[in-house]
Amino acid sequence: MIFKERGLLLVLSGPSGVGKGTVCRALREDEDNNLHYSVSCTTRKPREGEVDGVHYFFKTREEFESMIANNQLLEHAEFVGNYYGTPVEWVNKILDEGKDVILEIEVQGAMQVKEHFPEAVFLFLAPPSLQELRNRLVGRGTESEEVIKQRLLVAKEEIEMMDAYDYVVTNDEIHKACDRIQAIVTAEHCSRERVASLYKKAMEVK
Repeated sequence: MIFKERGLLLVLSGPSGVGKGTVCRALREDEDNNLHYSVSCTTRKPREGEVDGVHYFFKTREEFESMIANNQLLEHAEFVGNYYGTPVEWVNKILDEGKDVILEIEVQGAMQVKEHFPEAVFLFLAPPSLQELRNRLVGRGTESEEVIKQRLLVAKEEIEMMDAYDYVVTNDEIHKACDRIQAIVTAEHCSRERVASLYKKAMEVK
């Protein structure tokens, strides 16, 4: 390689129950890829065994609100009284090291990222069908029929937002979904838009 390539920011989202977390864990466990899981900031208290900077960056509410005011977050949301968000500085640091970062996030958060970081690669993880998505939600055994119906309604709305993404990856089987994502990463690293300017700069006569 005659130049240092910056890493890719991959934004993975999709409806509840589609398997985002499972796919991300499988990707991270593959030692052959160059993928790093995004570390979020939060105002909630650390749980037993959690390490600052590894599981989360733990912030006070005042610190977090200062980060919001100073545009230091790619996205943020408040859930059950606590803030959660993705720090711009950490993401850029890892990307500058030439490593790829994957951010697992809900659709609304992905749209926030798109506003602040449009050069990211946006991946929509889709179920093979709504019936299969329903089967997976039922299989969890943790939610009532009414909650499942509500999640499916939200899923339909989110699926209609596919056009805002660069790629749609069907999660029919975990290993196949991971293979598709890794193929996308390879293709993105080879894209003309990404590589041409780097080659031209590297070949300039000193």
